[in-house]
Amino acid sequence: MKPLVFTREGKRIATLTPQEGKAGEVFTLGSAAKCDIVVSAEFGLAPQQVSFSPLGGVWWIGDIAADGRLEINGRKTAAEALVGKASIRVGSFAFEVSSEQSGERKSRRETASDILYAHALSQLSRTFADSASEDALELEKRVDASLDDILARGLPAFDGLDEATLNDLRRETVEDMLRLGPLEPLIADDSITEIMVIDYRHIYVERKGKVALSDRHFRDPGHLIRVIERIVNKVGRRIDESSPLVDARLEDGSRVNAVIPPITPDGACLTIRKFGKSLFTLDKLVSFGSMSPEMMKFIDACVALRKNIVVSGGTGSGKTSLLNAISLCIGPDERIITVEDSLELKLQQSHVVRMEARPANAEGKGEVSIRLLVKNCLRMRPDRIVVGECRGGEALDMLQAMNTGHDGSLTTVHANTPSDTVARLETLCLMAGMDMPLSAIRAQIASAVSIIVQTARLSDGSRKTIEIAEVCGLDEKGNAKLRTIFEFKREGVDPNTRKVLGHHVVVAKPTFFEDFALRGVPLDESVFAGLPAAASAEAGVPE
Repeated sequence: MKPLVFTREGKRIATLTPQEGKAGEVFTLGSAAKCDIVVSAEFGLAPQQVSFSPLGGVWWIGDIAADGRLEINGRKTAAEALVGKASIRVGSFAFEVSSEQSGERKSRRETASDILYAHALSQLSRTFADSASEDALELEKRVDASLDDILARGLPAFDGLDEATLNDLRRETVEDMLRLGPLEPLIADDSITEIMVIDYRHIYVERKGKVALSDRHFRDPGHLIRVIERIVNKVGRRIDESSPLVDARLEDGSRVNAVIPPITPDGACLTIRKFGKSLFTLDKLVSFGSMSPEMMKFIDACVALRKNIVVSGGTGSGKTSLLNAISLCIGPDERIITVEDSLELKLQQSHVVRMEARPANAEGKGEVSIRLLVKNCLRMRPDRIVVGECRGGEALDMLQAMNTGHDGSLTTVHANTPSDTVARLETLCLMAGMDMPLSAIRAQIASAVSIIVQTARLSDGSRKTIEIAEVCGLDEKGNAKLRTIFEFKREGVDPNTRKVLGHHVVVAKPTFFEDFALRGVPLDESVFAGLPAAASAEAGVPE
């Protein structure tokens, strides 16, 4: 936003410069000493006569004294958006204002868009303050009526624009005021997996694992803040200076994280992890090359055998997508209870109970933690417990549930290797504050966790299941023993496409291989033909 320059009789008398990244700034002109521009008392102005606000990419001029003396370009008005330059008179005090232009001047269409948005936002500001309790359809009707009124005034900014352009401006303004504004086409683009807003002018997107700057932007810092508030309010969360961090979700389940000043002094930041509209299945992951058909059959059989499975991986490695795909292997006649920090899982079975954690309110009360939900779901007669992610003391409650008859449970953990996963679970259990010896925690992990499915995001942006490991109890030193069943063998990088080359291989038989036949779970035995039995290929997790 460029500064606003004031001149009188050809001489510059003042310049207003909005603070970068700050939303809701208001500058004033009047006779009071606290005004940003102080006018001599001889002109008879009110203590605060005129306001100047950066709004929607333009300067908004308002008659805050409400005495009917404000004239802009010879017309009496209560409020108006500035287009380039304007002559202003209040009583006997006359002056000119202009917004300095950058090297890249805005087109007529861009200027008209800014003017329409600024007028609509000013006219409906009270409506939006009360919008949380208003029906969405009714609110949209009020916005449409306001836009009709603004376009009917014949403002100079709209002269010469054809009907198709005006309709486009209406649509964009409605999206900016009621929806996600410049994010709407990015949300609709299925090729985009991540949206990263670092300030109102810069929106980055990830496609096929590569990050690039998009051509979209918000109108001003306030526009970005309003979109963030719109997202978090819909899921019962809040964000303000006292609580400047929030996790939320979009209606399609996409994960949202927002941070606002003062934590981010350069302006609000918004990160959206999109989830595809079509559901991932293990078959699709095989077709993408993320895993082999043998791995898919093995995971399917392990779910049927009610083995406890932990999906592990780094940030953005596809843990949640893989957990969703694995959950499809659960039978339709089982009662499933899911526990998540923010609802992301999309289980397709009919008998599913979903529970979502809740942060504390403004008074610090009302928090419902994941740990409390895990404890509660044990009283709800679950056949399967699915925890979206273990990231704290709830890991101990999850392990205890796995060890007390709730077999076949699923969860995810942030870790880079199966051995790191065990170490991570140890750390999370210690966070429960139960003062348990490390040996007891390791025994719980070795007894509870059957399979670790390791995912990774490779250097070419692809996501693969790089290892499936079995937890084979404890070794003589009391460390968990891990046995690699499948792994991804890397063979290099294609010099032309930079694509990671490699293939999935079967390494060893699981120790419970005989259980598949004993329990009547179908599994092609030829997958493990000629491989060593359970005596070798074991590795302990270092202390």
